[in-house]
Amino acid sequence: MGLILVRYGEIALKGGNRHLFVSRLRRNIRDCLAAQGLAGEVTSEGQRILVRTELVEDALGALARVFGIVSLSPVVEAPNTLNDITAEALRQARERGVGGETTYCVRARRPVKQFPLNSLQINEHVGGAIHAALQARADMSHPDVTVAIEVRQNNALISTRTIAAEGGLPIGSEGKVVVLLSGGIDSPVAAWMMMKRGCGIIPVHFSQSPGDTAKALENVENLRRYSYGFDLRPVVLDHAETLAPYLQGLQRIGQERWTCLFCKRAMLARASQVAQELGAHAVVMGDSLGQVASQTLANMEVVSFGVAKPILRPLIGLDKMEIVALARRIGTYDTSIREAEDCPFLPAGPVTRASVGRLKGILRRLKALDEASQAEEQ
Repeated sequence: MGLILVRYGEIALKGGNRHLFVSRLRRNIRDCLAAQGLAGEVTSEGQRILVRTELVEDALGALARVFGIVSLSPVVEAPNTLNDITAEALRQARERGVGGETTYCVRARRPVKQFPLNSLQINEHVGGAIHAALQARADMSHPDVTVAIEVRQNNALISTRTIAAEGGLPIGSEGKVVVLLSGGIDSPVAAWMMMKRGCGIIPVHFSQSPGDTAKALENVENLRRYSYGFDLRPVVLDHAETLAPYLQGLQRIGQERWTCLFCKRAMLARASQVAQELGAHAVVMGDSLGQVASQTLANMEVVSFGVAKPILRPLIGLDKMEIVALARRIGTYDTSIREAEDCPFLPAGPVTRASVGRLKGILRRLKALDEASQAEEQ
């Protein structure tokens, strides 16, 4: 069986509830292995998690997408004697091509203080052996190969590879949120960022066209590659049906320019209901401040006014180039840019500087219009 050393970051800063985060992370790692069809054993030792599996290379790529993990190393166990540690470190350095133009350094950790040498002495001894055997040049600042040694109670772990992972918090450790997921670029990135902060996401899509819905559902599958520990179950609702109670009224009072704001308010209200029904704590949007007309600060205040659930906007301070770069990295960009039909309700000259006072006035007029219609029917 091969062995992978899993390192976590901010989880280590948690206090008395750290064990809950670590337990959740182990569970998500097991879910990741199962999703990849890999057998493995997941255990904790101190502030490290160890994964034993026969298919180490297959596991590394998937585990790097498990939120909560900051880095991974395929490691070899050796007896914790200086001779055994040195022999295994030398073997791995030779295997990685250390020598000639390929530089190296040795970085040892010695949490077990009973070991006769301290970390610096281990570095010097093992580094000297590698230099003598391979005629290699050490570089402590920018080495081509880093030989990492971790001396433990009963053995030592030695590695020459470290794979960066996504970091963050384990999915599920912060509860659930509903994400308004369109077919565009921004909302899948917002969903991914909330997953990174430990949230299980419930994608809610308001269908405008078959093409737009197909893109949204495909991006749910793209996000599934990161959602280990939480099953993504999208909710698809009808966009026209959601907006209908407001659209005709806005037309009758000559306020069609408010259509986009009322559309977002209607979607937020319906998403809040879904959140309440499914036990989610907040609604997430892909807004970036000032990016489009409905995302000015004034309009965000109007859109958010009176919504029952907290509204989270993880992209609020990012510009479009930063969002696109993230979309490319996480694998949602190519799906998002596929052409789809424009929104059929987009007004000419949408409002960009709304206010809550004007919103209240329009709501009063719509209510009066509705009451008058009901009176006529009676």
